Amino acid sequence: MEINEIPLTPTNQQFTIKLSDTVWQFRLIWRDSAGWVLDMVTMDNQPVIQGIPLVVGENLVAQYSHLISEGKLVLLSDEGSDITVDTLGQTVKLYWITG
Repeated sequence: MEINEIPLTPTNQQFTIKLSDTVWQFRLIWRDSAGWVLDMVTMDNQPVIQGIPLVVGENLVAQYSHLISEGKLVLLSDEGSDITVDTLGQTVKLYWITG
């Protein structure tokens, strides 16, 4: 099993990342009552998955296994804390897990 942390900060952000053999653009946005949400976009800016709520302890792409089957995208908390506007990338971290 291979576990890779995806470095995040507690701000709205967009970046390019390679997960296994696929290159994605990630957009993470804080939406007040909805919390943090993730959009996954192809390199040619085509939306693939939009509005994934970031939930601690869940495989965020489980229901999209027909699109992303190489691994799991999991949000974990270092201290058992909930995800808030201030904890993303601090005590709540995102991991890509394969194998």
